[in-house]
Amino acid sequence: MKILLLATLFILVSCSSFKAERVDSKESDKRAMEISDRWNQVDSERVVKKLVKGINKNISFAKYKSQKRKPKIFIGEIQNLTSEAYFPIRDLNDELLTVFHSSGQYILIDSSSRQAILDEITYQNDGMVEEGQIKQIGKQAGADLIVFGSVYMHHATRKGKTIKQYSVNLRMTDIETGVEVVRVRTKTSKYSEQSKSGW
Repeated sequence: MKILLLATLFILVSCSSFKAERVDSKESDKRAMEISDRWNQVDSERVVKKLVKGINKNISFAKYKSQKRKPKIFIGEIQNLTSEAYFPIRDLNDELLTVFHSSGQYILIDSSSRQAILDEITYQNDGMVEEGQIKQIGKQAGADLIVFGSVYMHHATRKGKTIKQYSVNLRMTDIETGVEVVRVRTKTSKYSEQSKSGW
């Protein structure tokens, strides 16, 4: 009996197959939603698009931009305040930076690489680099605005049905004055249903 069971199990395992294919963003989102209700790449893209649209429509920010050429900005901190430890906050940050940069309306200050840049300048000024190639301390651009944000999520579950409501908040604060220049918020929801039968 055990031999028959093992033989059947072996046949089932050996008959299983794996298939992979490349899909576009729209198809990827559709398939991801069939697998999980977790935040995915398309969620980041949609939310950032809405946030940037809100920033560009903001009257206070339009006044601020009229006084400067292109605001120099850096991302301070966007916090994951959801109960989801796996929430891809870095992906959201990267999407935000990409959209800001590609709009051509901002100058991005690379806050994440500041220490590495400082280490390199220090190395060059310690006599390790040919004199004509040394970069000087005190020449970096200073940011005008710092970007802060947060992501919240409220969820409710009942009888296998779940609704997740995300709120993504973003604000830009003038570094010199501490005045909040713009604040925007967008929301997105994800609904899922777990069937009672199935594997």
